[in-house]
Amino acid sequence: MSVLVVIPARGGSKGIPRKNLLPVGGRPLIAWTIAQALDARDRPADVDAGAPAEEVIVAVSTEDAEIAQVAAAHGARVIDRPAELAADASPTEPTVLHAMDVVEAEGAELSAVVLLQATSPVRHPDTIARAIAQFRRSGVDSLVGVVPESPFFWRLPAGEGESAEAAYDVDARPRRQKLAPAQMHYFENGSLYVTSPRIYREKENRIGGRVGLFVLDEVEGVDIDTLTDVAAAESMLTRLGWRTA
Repeated sequence: MSVLVVIPARGGSKGIPRKNLLPVGGRPLIAWTIAQALDARDRPADVDAGAPAEEVIVAVSTEDAEIAQVAAAHGARVIDRPAELAADASPTEPTVLHAMDVVEAEGAELSAVVLLQATSPVRHPDTIARAIAQFRRSGVDSLVGVVPESPFFWRLPAGEGESAEAAYDVDARPRRQKLAPAQMHYFENGSLYVTSPRIYREKENRIGGRVGLFVLDEVEGVDIDTLTDVAAAESMLTRLGWRTA
């Protein structure tokens, strides 16, 4: 059995042109996610006792020749993404299904599909391996990477003259340090998903069936949307032990 890791990477980007190739910490942005996925492939110690070792296929799906060249140079398999799946409005799931079709046509039997967003480059070295192990151990159908946040959220007033409403009890405000996991909110930041191939086939969705949460470290919530996010990403990557230039 195999685990397929899919890293979608279009050549087009509206916010930051050529964002997937943006230099971050001395590497193209996409290279960080490739390195983290390859690291998961090389962590046999993270396989649960008694479970068979699984091949991890790390694939970048792209329509862009330069991204394909960079991905291959950093150790990923490249899957040629059809142009119709690379438009601005193209959803991600058909791209994942296309990658599944390609590797299954070659004889791969998939036990899980990991979807990684290249624009979320900050992950602990063992994050992906732990997520795969949790998916296998828990028996869920889909696992969603989330970042913990405090419950101190507010709603806008319903109308003029109305009071804003808190989404928590302001008369019993807990200290953040004392919050239990069940009191926290969990934000889906798009960094990581682990899903049963069956869910992709049946629902054409990365989320379905029995859903579990994989709680990321708060520092793993960095997402590259603007150039100002690059410095934050570089700082966090260094903090987590990744070597940057």
